[in-house]
Amino acid sequence: MQTESTRHRLRELILDGRYPPGSRLGEVEVAEGLGVSRTPVREAFRALTADGLLAAAGRGVRVVRLDGAELAHVHRVRAALEALTAELAAERQRAGRLAPAELADLAALADRTHQATAAGELAAAVRLNRAFHRRVAELAANPVALRSLDRLWDQIQVSTLRSLRPPERTALVDAQHRELLAAITAGDPAAAAAAARRHVLDTAGTADTGDTEPPADTERPAVPDHPDDQE
Repeated sequence: MQTESTRHRLRELILDGRYPPGSRLGEVEVAEGLGVSRTPVREAFRALTADGLLAAAGRGVRVVRLDGAELAHVHRVRAALEALTAELAAERQRAGRLAPAELADLAALADRTHQATAAGELAAAVRLNRAFHRRVAELAANPVALRSLDRLWDQIQVSTLRSLRPPERTALVDAQHRELLAAITAGDPAAAAAAARRHVLDTAGTADTGDTEPPADTERPAVPDHPDDQE
């Protein structure tokens, strides 16, 4: 249980940017920061390496940052998977297997994502945007696709700047979310798949892979005293 908790806490710190892409982590410092022994940290390192968030680096590990070519591959796979999950969600809606409350929740996530983005609340916007797409995958009821998307999202999140940042994309992202939502609500699998694929590929085209993140040997931010209290 402690191993899983440690893995979860370390993953959240990485996704929140507390350990930037390229930064090196050692068992001792992470164990001290999280208030655990080295054993669960070692297991967490192994699990997150298997998930593609960490890579071996000498006697420790480093946070992975995908380069432009690798990100392009990841986005293409994400586009295919999100097209599939959107299609499956629309099929379930057409078959009467989605409750109205589930679609209302998805619409509410779209609203909250747009509001956070328009207000410049970037950290919240990224979390809500991911939650919107994950909810579509949940509605598809395909656990294999959902697990695969979670892994891809993790890699994208730690490897890119936030693509929602440019003001000119705010309206476009919202419009594409609404298009996807409308297709699922209408029970139109082909339209839902096309909307999802187009949205992901448009997002990939705006991803910033510039050298704005700290280099590999940069000093790491301090781990918060109570990581579980972080959003």
